Amino acid sequence: MYGTIELTDLKLNTDIGTYSDDDVVPSAHLLDLTLSIDPALVLIEKDGMAHIFDYDPLIAEIDGLARDGHYETQERLITRIVAACAAQPQINAVEICLRKTPVIGNSGALGVRLVVDADQLAQLR
Repeated sequence: MYGTIELTDLKLNTDIGTYSDDDVVPSAHLLDLTLSIDPALVLIEKDGMAHIFDYDPLIAEIDGLARDGHYETQERLITRIVAACAAQPQINAVEICLRKTPVIGNSGALGVRLVVDADQLAQLR
């Protein structure tokens, strides 16, 4: 048994990439994030924030990281988000995907996905 917190299609206000006049400039960068947590933080006997993982501060930190200046690559922002997740002891593993859209014309999404298991997340700590 395991628990997850899933965030999908979060449109980040970020500045990623360098583009020439002929390039398609993305109109959106979208984040998907799955956090593995102890199921005891999901199957709770009493209602209340003290019994769960409060993800709101992490979301606020991710928003701050996204707005924290220009990034050349999606990978750098992903790295910083994973580090923020690693700082949360309640998080056991992370799957993250950051994608930009459009890619050609008015279509497509191109993303980078990273899966960090429990052992790898422990090493990052």
